[in-house]
Amino acid sequence: MAHWLYRIVPSRPGMVEDATPDEQRLVGAHFDYLVDLRNRGILILAGRTQEAEATFGVTIFEAAGERAARSVMESDPAVAAGVFIASLHPYRIAVARDGLEG
Repeated sequence: MAHWLYRIVPSRPGMVEDATPDEQRLVGAHFDYLVDLRNRGILILAGRTQEAEATFGVTIFEAAGERAARSVMESDPAVAAGVFIASLHPYRIAVARDGLEG
């Protein structure tokens, strides 16, 4: 399996500090989606920066190829709804704990 990374940024400035109820719901669905990917053995890690004005998130995961990786990214509820703008990148873990080197 290849490693992939998708990077997300809020589609609306100020969303982190002042999310609408719908955005909050979709961010919750995004988190649940990531937990499900982890539980299914697909997700390696996910997180976001802590700078409200310039925050971005990363999700590193395994997929057989670009089509499968794009499907993982586009199936993220917050990406699909346009709350986050996402970009997909092939990724190679060079140094990690627990034997994740690839």
